[in-house]
Amino acid sequence: MDVKAIAKDVRISPIKLRLIVDLIRGKDVQEALNILTNYNSKPARIVKKVVDSAVSNAVNNNNLDKDKLYIKRAVVDQASTLKRRVPGSSGSVDKFYHRRSHVTIEVSER
Repeated sequence: MDVKAIAKDVRISPIKLRLIVDLIRGKDVQEALNILTNYNSKPARIVKKVVDSAVSNAVNNNNLDKDKLYIKRAVVDQASTLKRRVPGSSGSVDKFYHRRSHVTIEVSER
């Protein structure tokens, strides 16, 4: 049985999150949590939070064994972008984009 957790509108670029998600895709949950704990970065903390949520959903709602879980699917999608203006050169205005992301982690039992 597949159990998932989603974090929507996380205010960090999808490119930064995909670098971390690629490290844990297909691994056991305990190994993935060890990898995320040892990374000292904001994307790793966000992904770790979603993995913890997916694991607790699997254990509490579906009575799955935590030791047998692995990360079946991990996806980062781009959310809507916040468009802002910042001062540019020669008195002009430049655009600045605050990119946001949706993180989906799906765990399953082996």
